Amino acid sequence: MRILVVSQYFWPENFRINDLVQEWTKRGHTVTVLTGKPNYPAGTVFPAFRDNPAQFSTYHGARIVRVPMLARAQGSLRLMLNYLSYVVGACLSGPWRLRGESFDAVFVFEPSPITVGLPAILMGRLKRAPVVFWVLDLWPETLAAIGVVRSPRLLGLVGRLVSFIYNRCTLVLGQSRGFQASIAQYCADPDKIRYFPSWSEPVFAQADVVPAPEVPSLPGVFSVLFAGNIGEAQDLPAVLEAAMRLKNNPGVRWLIVGDGRKSDWLQEEVRRRGLEERVLLLGRHPVERMPSFYAQADALLVSLKKDPVFSLTIPGKVQSYLQSGIPLLGMLDGEGAQVIRSAEAGLVCNAGDSAGLADAVLALSSLSPDQRAAMGRKGRDYAHREFDRDMLMERLEQLLAEAVHMKERSVS
Repeated sequence: MRILVVSQYFWPENFRINDLVQEWTKRGHTVTVLTGKPNYPAGTVFPAFRDNPAQFSTYHGARIVRVPMLARAQGSLRLMLNYLSYVVGACLSGPWRLRGESFDAVFVFEPSPITVGLPAILMGRLKRAPVVFWVLDLWPETLAAIGVVRSPRLLGLVGRLVSFIYNRCTLVLGQSRGFQASIAQYCADPDKIRYFPSWSEPVFAQADVVPAPEVPSLPGVFSVLFAGNIGEAQDLPAVLEAAMRLKNNPGVRWLIVGDGRKSDWLQEEVRRRGLEERVLLLGRHPVERMPSFYAQADALLVSLKKDPVFSLTIPGKVQSYLQSGIPLLGMLDGEGAQVIRSAEAGLVCNAGDSAGLADAVLALSSLSPDQRAAMGRKGRDYAHREFDRDMLMERLEQLLAEAVHMKERSVS
């Protein structure tokens, strides 16, 4: 199958779409990726790309077509311009760069923003190909939840944009079952909505990993590790409140691996609160190195702000955490919390409940190593049942084939 992937983000940025594209080429599909210049999350174009763009023109056999785009930089205005510039660049440059080429399907990767759907719809029309849209972030709900947009009128306009996009796709995939009802509000045909979750990445199932040397070895200290994006949605203020409650407990430390738009704030807050000895900020590292940081952890933390939209979400890191075989600590509501409970893979408190998180840390640290190992095994078993990579890759191939068939029927 000839697949056009439309994604604002792609390698060398760390997103799950990289793994998907690699798998598709491995399975014999011809893949082209229409993307921008790598600048997430720091907001500046990666120096290695800037110095030698040609080095990043292919990825495991997939061709990468990069369109003109402004980097994210800092501030909400620049972020909006970043979103808009990708749409303009992809809509103007994409048809020209891909002229004369045909595709069987267009696949859209949408962690945010929803606007990535606009060039995908255009390419689908020009190439007469079905568009399959994978929703990983709900708009306009997320914009309201993190406070980016507060105007009801503007949120309404975004909702109309979302409806425009969904109704011009052949299939719309939601990353959690909770997403389906929200998607249906903007999609005139609920029969084209499907559940398709993220998968457990095999890199996190490695055994005998050498622990990351960046983390000081402190025998007898219980280490809680948070990995991933440091943004508004992850509610780091509540995490720091939990760390403050345990500040005088030398037996607990917090490891934070990643960066994002709140990184500078987090660094300043750790210093201001005098948490330098309890909270280690370890920066951003390639996904291939993450197992070495996990190997330094006794528990893996996932957190989301308290908001109805986030209760519908299964953060992508949950699948990775489960696959690692390490117990989880969850400070979140809804579907993500239910996954941890159903798997019996760790302890959960309500979103925003810093006291509950501190208590959960102490409760988990009081268990024996064998009890925590049993939680980790249950988590891995659950990941294999519900989020197995091969199973979901097969499922996605079936969905693409279904979309092709639906498109053929609609034009016959």
